[in-house]
Amino acid sequence: MDTNAVGRWVTEYERAWRDCNAPAVRDLFTEDAHYLTSPYEAPLVGHDAIEAFWNDPRPFEMDLESVTLDGFHAVVRVRVTYREPDQEYLDLWELDFAPDGRVEHFVEWAYWPGKSFTA
Repeated sequence: MDTNAVGRWVTEYERAWRDCNAPAVRDLFTEDAHYLTSPYEAPLVGHDAIEAFWNDPRPFEMDLESVTLDGFHAVVRVRVTYREPDQEYLDLWELDFAPDGRVEHFVEWAYWPGKSFTA
């Protein structure tokens, strides 16, 4: 992997998410991928579970702000802004890539204005 490949993956993820294109999950994630919406949540496992989660037609904007890469492990920072209702998120995504360029482990660390950072 290189940072350009990670950036292309994020672009394809955004396109699929924006279009509610659940079948694109198969191009982005391995068959047994683990997708965690938060580090302490139980993972969604496999294509069917991830596809069901992706059914969110709310309009949004997304900007990739940075990529850090170590071999097949990447951390990206994205800013996501929903318009209905108006809500901004600053996310860190941990992405573990398989050799074929699909993600096998995804962890989202989402924060938004006013969210407590302590228990």
